[in-house]
Amino acid sequence: MAGHIAAAKDSILQLTEYIKSTNPNIKIGFCGYRDHCDNSLRLQIFDFTNSYEEFRRNLTSVLATGGSDGPKDVLGGLYAAITQMSWNNGTRVLFHIGDYPPHGKRFTNMQDEYPDGDPNGLTAENVLEKMKSENIFYFFGKITNYTDTMIEVFRSIIGEFSIFELVEGVPIELINKFAAATSSITMSVSLTSTIETRRNLNSSPQKLEIDRNIPDWGTRPAIKGATLYYYIPEDVAELKNQRFYDKKNLISKTFHFKVAQKPFAVGVEKYAYYAINTKYDPPRRIVMKAYLTDGTANPLKKYLESTEISALTSYLAIKFNSKARGKGIPFVNFLRVNLVRAAFDGRTRFYISELELQDAVNSGVIVEYRPVLEAFFLLTDPAIHCIDPLRFGKTNLGRNGINRCFLDSHGCNDVCRQLRLPTRG
Repeated sequence: MAGHIAAAKDSILQLTEYIKSTNPNIKIGFCGYRDHCDNSLRLQIFDFTNSYEEFRRNLTSVLATGGSDGPKDVLGGLYAAITQMSWNNGTRVLFHIGDYPPHGKRFTNMQDEYPDGDPNGLTAENVLEKMKSENIFYFFGKITNYTDTMIEVFRSIIGEFSIFELVEGVPIELINKFAAATSSITMSVSLTSTIETRRNLNSSPQKLEIDRNIPDWGTRPAIKGATLYYYIPEDVAELKNQRFYDKKNLISKTFHFKVAQKPFAVGVEKYAYYAINTKYDPPRRIVMKAYLTDGTANPLKKYLESTEISALTSYLAIKFNSKARGKGIPFVNFLRVNLVRAAFDGRTRFYISELELQDAVNSGVIVEYRPVLEAFFLLTDPAIHCIDPLRFGKTNLGRNGINRCFLDSHGCNDVCRQLRLPTRG
């Protein structure tokens, strides 16, 4: 156990260096637990800080001693992390690294000084429900197979959560596994800047005047910026790999354009502006969309999410169409978007750009549910539901979205039969 704890400490320190270099605004804290027999050393808490040197000093003071090889005060440790740490701002992520289960026959058949469960009256239900009420995302780093039953119990209470396999590794291997596993979480968090970022929750979106008239482009200034996008994944492995969508992998090209001063439409999340791509002669008409602001700086994270969703959806549409070809199944047409970055009017601005469709049907968002593909089916603003809550923005409703927005209402049709998909009982 001591070797595993030491390796985990080392990997956490490596991870903090990575976080520090990618997003210094992320706050990080630590709550360590041992067992009830360790008395005053049972819990060791270092509250959230954005001082990485302070965190490093605190973590190096944690000793890999205490307890025995058997059930630990897991519930006490989780409850302390939830209630005694300052979860003040932003999205909260709790990464739990554990080698042994909580006390109680419910979790283990190992020798246990507390076979009836936690001696302080904590239960998995009240601890995990408290965590849910605090909007804390839970991830688990699995070191041994002794925690398998605990994982099943936890999932029966809070549903699916991500597990990172760190089983049966010698300490140095555990460092590499842990660093690889946590880097995917950190990359997503860094990309979207969600952990402990300060925001004004009471502010209202800025309201802009709508002008549906196409502007006189001769009076609009020419702007030089950059258009950024991700390559479309080549396979499912790349699609699932969050590191594929690291900002370092964005493709950047010079972009010349003009954009209307006022939006011509507004949707639930975005304003839509007339614009032209001046690289071509004659210029090509496009639509550029800007997210509604809430009083904070332009939220780059949302534009990066849209760019990632666009690349991923393009891959899915291509794969679907390859299966549909020759079967009389209408193709799915997807309007791919790019991120545009440009500095003008004294600040850096971000937009999502896409080709303008006839009658400007891409002025807002599609809200009408279409159970069956039509002869011409176009996706413009897709939402992706995924069990990883840190991906794809606030329109990702997780497993509930998968079930309620698709599985619960889906009835197999000719498309399913043509593709020979298994029917749901």
